[in-house]
This record gives sequence, C-alpha cells and structure tokens, in this order.
Amino acid sequence: MKTLSRTIGIPRLALSLVRCMSRPFTSFLMLFVLVIATAGVAQGQVIYDSTVSPLPGNLPSVGAEAYAFNELGDGVNFAGTSRKLSSVTVTLSSWGCQSGHWYSGDCVTTPGATFTIPITFNIYNAGNPLAGSSITTRTQTFSVPYRPSADTTNCTDGRWFDVVHATCFNGLATNVTFNFPTLPVLPNSVVYGIVYDTTSYGPIPIGQFASCFTSSAGCPYDSLNIALAPVVTVGSKSFPGTLYQNTVYSSNYCDGGTAGTGTFRLDSPTSACWAGYIPAIQVNAANPPVTKDDCKKGSWESLTNASGLPFPNQGQCIQYVNTGK
Repeated sequence: MKTLSRTIGIPRLALSLVRCMSRPFTSFLMLFVLVIATAGVAQGQVIYDSTVSPLPGNLPSVGAEAYAFNELGDGVNFAGTSRKLSSVTVTLSSWGCQSGHWYSGDCVTTPGATFTIPITFNIYNAGNPLAGSSITTRTQTFSVPYRPSADTTNCTDGRWFDVVHATCFNGLATNVTFNFPTLPVLPNSVVYGIVYDTTSYGPIPIGQFASCFTSSAGCPYDSLNIALAPVVTVGSKSFPGTLYQNTVYSSNYCDGGTAGTGTFRLDSPTSACWAGYIPAIQVNAANPPVTKDDCKKGSWESLTNASGLPFPNQGQCIQYVNTGK
C-alpha cells in the first residue's frame, strides 16, 4: 500500500505543525460490518454503490488541499438495466471547525453549524489511462456541516465523540446529493470525477485573499475531504485497486507519475495501490413501473416516475401506471 506523506489540512498547517500524517485512513474493521447494499433513500434504481450504511461518524478520506488534487474519481460499471441518471450521492468527510483546528485540541463548533461550497460532479465516457469525452456535468452548492467540537472527556488529540458508535473521530462523514433533472442516459461503464476549489487546488484556486484564510480556523474547504469506502456493493470498479485523479505531484500517483501528471487519468495503469479505498458514491437511475404488480410487495420504494422522482406510497405508484401522473 502506497503511503502519502502530505499533511491533512491547510497549507499553513505544514508551516506550523511539525507533524506529517499519512492518509487519514481509520480502521476498516468496523466499516465492513456496516456496509450494506444501499444507503439512505434512493431516487430510483441503485446502479452503483460504494457508500457505507448506516453512515458512521467518519470514514477514511482524501482532500483536495491536503493531497494536491484538482479532480478525483473512479471508473465504474453499472448494474441492472436502468440508465437514465437521476441522482448521485457522495460521502464527504469534513474536518473543519468554526474556530480552532482538528489537530490542536481547540476545535469549537456550534451544533448544526454549516458552511457552503459549490462542488461539481463530472461524468465521462470510459477511457484508459485518460477519461473519455464528457457525458454530463452538474454543479451544486451544498451546506456542509463543520465537524463537532473537541471532546476532552471521552477523546484525546482533539477528536470529537460519536455517541452512537462510542468512537472518537477527527472528521465528520456527511452525504451530499447531486440531482440530474434532465435524466442523461449513461452507457454501461463510465469514469466520474469530483471537483471543488480550495485555497491552492481545484480548477480555479480561491487563493490566500479569502477572509477565512486568516481566521482562527482557516478555510473550511481546505479541510474538506472525499470519503473512501472499503468495497463496492452494487456494480463494480472498472480497474480494481485504482482510481482516477489529477494532481501536479508525481509522488501522489501510484506509478510515481510515470504516466504523466496534471491530467485526469487512471492511477495507475501499471501500479494499483488504492485497493480497499474507494470513493464513496451511490448512483441512482430513474426506474418507472410498467405494470401495477411492479408496485406491490414494497417494490414501489425502489421505483420512480419518468422524471426520476420516487413515489410516496404504493397507491401513487399504481396511479402512475394507470394515468402516467
């Protein structure tokens, strides 16, 4: 397993913290127990799923600012037959605090506090080593929760305490969902990429002039990560043990940059070092019923109308079959 030595957090952290961390990967022992086929309420048929449900307090993760990438994603193969994309859920890991830092024991966050950030989800035709042509893209602005305050009673090293799992964590796992109202039709295999701007990375780096950069907590987007899960439960990966990323640092690629840097490409064609660490996403496709029987025995819960919207109950599902409304 390749280990990256870039510090998790904001650039100033590297100047003030004489501490170099590898990827913030926590033990997967508990996570394997938690993994099931779906996560949350799916909008249609789940055609790919690597999310963890129920969602734990946090997951292993990699962040754009900490790991110097401009885009990160994966190559995937879809299950089932529905291909009209209705939504994609992505699990993030938020390490930012309203004041203080996750690493210094002084993290303070008002319960329920959030920050907003635009995130883009790109879908490309399959390609190796480079992603293929663009199929569709969606940018939405999300309210992302800050991680909870440090719990000095139950935890050490400035972590917060998850009462449900009786576990201490540095970051906070949270889901965001991209909606695709035009229902683009997908092929059986694609490459996807997740993009957001931070102080130093992303398509348009925000830079050091943002007001949050000199605040006591720094900018929360610099401590925002993409969560990683241990296994795929619906569909499959196109290239096991790999993912796709665009980073300028050759050392951040499994092949040491042999296949190039600064492009969104497979990591890596000749060296797979991401085994067991899979970006956590769920892809849902519109799945309308054909007959009234399709709605019965609880099956309506996984069906949608032609626009990809789920039915509130069995009766509405049957009405849709009868009237198209």
